[in-house]
Amino acid sequence: MKAFVTGATGFIGASIVRELLKDGHRVAALVRNGSDTANLQGLDVTILRGDLHDQQQLEQGMAGCDWAFHAAADYRLWCPEPQAMYHANVDGTRTLLAAALASGVTRVVYTSSVGTLGNPGNGTPGTEETPVSLTDMVGDYKKSKFLAEREAEKFVDKGLGLIIVNPSTPVGPFDIKPTPTGKIIVDFLNRKMPAYLDTGLNLIAVEDCARGHILAAEKGRIGQKYILGNRDLTLRDIFGMLEQLTGLAAPRVRLPYTPILLAAYVNEAVSRLTGREPLIPLAGVQMAKKFMFFDASKAVHELGLPQTPVEEALKRAVDWFRFNGYASA
Repeated sequence: MKAFVTGATGFIGASIVRELLKDGHRVAALVRNGSDTANLQGLDVTILRGDLHDQQQLEQGMAGCDWAFHAAADYRLWCPEPQAMYHANVDGTRTLLAAALASGVTRVVYTSSVGTLGNPGNGTPGTEETPVSLTDMVGDYKKSKFLAEREAEKFVDKGLGLIIVNPSTPVGPFDIKPTPTGKIIVDFLNRKMPAYLDTGLNLIAVEDCARGHILAAEKGRIGQKYILGNRDLTLRDIFGMLEQLTGLAAPRVRLPYTPILLAAYVNEAVSRLTGREPLIPLAGVQMAKKFMFFDASKAVHELGLPQTPVEEALKRAVDWFRFNGYASA
């Protein structure tokens, strides 16, 4: 079996590549010119230089491939030029899926996000069927991924063997950027996290998330969505786990939401003038108002999604960040 992977240098994409190689599959990875390929170093992967906006090039790259995994995305909580994010996430997805349809790939797994799903926000887990609309999306990242998901759904009607997966919050090694969640772990390790907001996330080991992509290609029903998640935790719970793992004290001060939101608005205004990333991203604070809890039972029951204890995933993340110089030992 041969698989085509976009976003292969990133956190989830690199883990998908590793899981595919474990299974003995051949992998072709689309890599943008100038991208850091550290996550692919030493792996037996065919690297194809290009981007998501050249359909002919994408068709050539997918020639002879059985599966395609579209994990590439512009994932930022703040973007000085939001249109670039929509161009990558929406237009890029449309072009990639058109190329997959033309090249005859039998299964395409599109990496969306739980951020595109409905969520009550009060601690009740959202599911694949929870009602949602574009007006529920906070920030350009979520809006662009929501619109990209709608584009993806159109290709099912065109005959593409498409399955959508909605990862929650993966944690683990190879988070080179790091992701916003990885940055929380790094800041904790570097003692830059003196307080916390009362919010919650659903965590999953990044290896389980990657395995969920492959299981979706193998067992997923065409046109269906699958939440790739594991355990719902408050941010305070996560810091408590990190305290147990590292011996470093977890923050004890819970910040009130409204003053932080006002500070984020001020930061955002300053960033628009300076072009510098805000210290407190407005979208991140607005997202934190909801407990982002989700029910992954559909993927567990239909796909066999693994559920590695999140404590193990956090430990691997901590060890990797420390070993690679992101945090003090």
